[in-house]
Amino acid sequence: MIPADNVDRAKHFYRTLLGWKIEPTRNPMEPSKMAAMQYHDIITGAAKEGMMNTGGLYRRHRTESILTFVEVEDMDRVLSKVEMLGGRITMQKEEIRGVGLTAVIQDPEGNVIGLWKPEML
Repeated sequence: MIPADNVDRAKHFYRTLLGWKIEPTRNPMEPSKMAAMQYHDIITGAAKEGMMNTGGLYRRHRTESILTFVEVEDMDRVLSKVEMLGGRITMQKEEIRGVGLTAVIQDPEGNVIGLWKPEML
């Protein structure tokens, strides 16, 4: 779940940066509540065994924050677009033996997101 002060800005950031599909939710929750939350479903791609491939984006109501990691195919390509899209790189790309490449970014909404490219075995 990703909170955002400006849902449209956040949708643009994640669609452009990571290629995520983001659309209004089809959740059966009361429609007026969903509209007030500006809740959107995030589809990140085909499901991999043991991993989630979905989430949500919604209008921030409090001071909630998150830290989650997303898998990327090309770390350099993703990092090259972060600042152009209004985000910030808070931890440069680093290799962790046995894990892969990691980096941490902050989106335009102030959320901290980890990036991970698995080590190729």
